[in-house]
Amino acid sequence: MFLELIGTLVAGLALAGVVMALNRLLGGRLPRWLAPVAAGCGMIGVTIASEYGWYARTRAPLPETMQVIETVESRALYRPWTYVVPFVNRFAAIDAGSVRTNPALPGQRLVDLYLFGRWAPVSKLPVLVDCDGFRRANLADGAEFGADGTVLDADWRQPAAGDPLIVATCEV
Repeated sequence: MFLELIGTLVAGLALAGVVMALNRLLGGRLPRWLAPVAAGCGMIGVTIASEYGWYARTRAPLPETMQVIETVESRALYRPWTYVVPFVNRFAAIDAGSVRTNPALPGQRLVDLYLFGRWAPVSKLPVLVDCDGFRRANLADGAEFGADGTVLDADWRQPAAGDPLIVATCEV
């Protein structure tokens, strides 16, 4: 976040400097208000480019086993351009390489879910998925397992049909 702020300020100063140099070359014929307007437009442009590029920059270095299952697009009144083209500011991914199964319960899988946010740290959440019953349970606070491998205190949730987490986990 701090580096983006520095980059935004540098872009504003650079564009103001370009306008001032151009004004000097033209013998002072440009209006005085053009330099601050250019600086402001440059800072807004860099901010927009940073917002729209965040998802691709964040997703690119992820390992091949990470599978994005859902993205959340943002629209805001104070960013009118997002109503034309919204940008992704959050997404969820599972680590397909982390899927674990129990031979005693072949229909259930344990997977690591990662939640990414534009200005938030990455969160890791273990999730138990019941492929046969199309349900899932978050195991964030830990869980107690029985001797046969069943989860004793799972808070099972029945999501809507086509839940991307369950579908992606059960396909692995």
